[in-house]
Amino acid sequence: MQQLYPAQIAEWASQQDQRPVLLDVREAWEVETASAKTEALDFVHMPMQSIPARLDELDKTRPIACLCHHGGRSMQVASFLMQHGFEVVNVAGGIHAWSAQVDPSVPTY
Repeated sequence: MQQLYPAQIAEWASQQDQRPVLLDVREAWEVETASAKTEALDFVHMPMQSIPARLDELDKTRPIACLCHHGGRSMQVASFLMQHGFEVVNVAGGIHAWSAQVDPSVPTY
């Protein structure tokens, strides 16, 4: 599975044929605390445990970048999605790295 640091996401998105999705798999309170938004990707929030039941809501024609707090949960979700035919990358370091590399206004927790 491809691992991309947050600083690489915009460039990766620009190379895709379809507009990518930034899939945030953290809990709702985490997204309320700190959220990554970018013009290059469409933001979708689905907590990790909801993914199997909501799989049909994701479009297999669009690439997905999975994001969580530090990268562990998103890696598990990315692996699950790949097994179901999705094109997925994992955002290494998660929202914590996003704050450090892309947008320092994003709070760390």
